[in-house]
Amino acid sequence: MHIKTFFVAACLLLLSACSSQPVARDSATFILVRHAEKATTPPKDPPLTDAGQQRAQRLAESLQGTRLDAIYSSAYQRTQQTATPVAHSQRLTIIDYVPDNATAFATTLRATHPRGTVLIVGHSNTLPPLARALCACEVADMDEAIYGIRYTIRFDMNGRARLVESRD
Repeated sequence: MHIKTFFVAACLLLLSACSSQPVARDSATFILVRHAEKATTPPKDPPLTDAGQQRAQRLAESLQGTRLDAIYSSAYQRTQQTATPVAHSQRLTIIDYVPDNATAFATTLRATHPRGTVLIVGHSNTLPPLARALCACEVADMDEAIYGIRYTIRFDMNGRARLVESRD
């Protein structure tokens, strides 16, 4: 009987230790993606090229195993078209945002999404400032000629951010 009591106590102690550890869904993750390849015309708001449409589809496929809580995109065709395959596969509506003030948008994102995973589709000149504002870390400017750049910013339970930059 003594061994059984010890075993039960040890199991309860182990369970309580495990339950006090934060789990990933209790923290926030922001995935920032530059729009896919764009056409050259019309100059003000070009759509995606065929290669861009394919990249947008690959983005959706790469996020299939990730449950997104929201998708944000600037109102331009190229960002909306990049976000659309993801929105369809996740059954989410794309939320428009104005990328002019990275600090204000970062504050809104952190307040609105204290946990969960959010995709933001933006531009080569707007995503680095947004990443900097979210993680308070060094982020190099993007080369406008390079597509497929992804910033993943994960916050732990103490609010510390970790940035991972990747390319597809």
